[in-house]
Amino acid sequence: MKPFIILCCLVMSYSLLAFEVVTSQFKGAYTGIVKPITIVLPNNYNRDQQYHVIYVLHGFSGLHSDWTQNTNIAELADQYNVIVVNPDGNYGSWYIDSDINKQSQYETYIAKDVVNFIDSNYATRRAKQGRAITGLSMGGVGALHIAINHQETFAAVSAMSAGVDLRPFSAEFGLAKVLGDYATNKQKWHDLAIINNLHKLAEGNTQWKKSTDSLAIMLDIGSNDFFIAQNRALHRAMLELRIRHDYVERAGAHDWHYWSKVLPYQFLFLTSHMVMEE
Repeated sequence: MKPFIILCCLVMSYSLLAFEVVTSQFKGAYTGIVKPITIVLPNNYNRDQQYHVIYVLHGFSGLHSDWTQNTNIAELADQYNVIVVNPDGNYGSWYIDSDINKQSQYETYIAKDVVNFIDSNYATRRAKQGRAITGLSMGGVGALHIAINHQETFAAVSAMSAGVDLRPFSAEFGLAKVLGDYATNKQKWHDLAIINNLHKLAEGNTQWKKSTDSLAIMLDIGSNDFFIAQNRALHRAMLELRIRHDYVERAGAHDWHYWSKVLPYQFLFLTSHMVMEE
């Protein structure tokens, strides 16, 4: 009798997972980049509605399919009734517009090409308050970099295990291929560090004032992560500048075990800062 009850429970649980995972490919109008993207449509997706969209970026050496293969992100799309978009960051683009590789313009690709493609082909809330962005590691710093530079596009950003200051890692992660040699391109490396971009944040983020126009920010990192020192420094700088943000540091390392565990918290934070049309 007990096995029968367990089987019934399993069947019921899987029947509730009615999301749809779609893989698309298109040529970016701004960049000319052609890459696949994975899109998760929530249960009962209806083109007559307007859905919030969460853009989720993969890490270094990853692919657009990493999130659906390694986490329960599709179930979260159902839970929060949002469209989830997983673009491809071309292995090691670091989601920047590279000065030394004109084919690697991935800030513009995500912020312009991908957003426009999604808004043109899916039932989305086509305003900043309908969009959020997050990512892990390379994708985490990419999410911060893109959101800070495109505050008119995104309402909220969270970063998991993000390489928020890459200067200590100049010989690693293929960074020189998009940023150039550190010794001769120090200014570019300096400019990319998130701690050196805090002045760009909207006035609404400062003085602990809550504003629907300000960018909501969350940093989330494991205490055993090799990016921990840079995240702590960024957190302290944001406190000193009185920039509103959430900072979470918990037990964990730089791995899928950690990212799978904290991903639901990212969705809770991001969706709480997206609002429906007044």
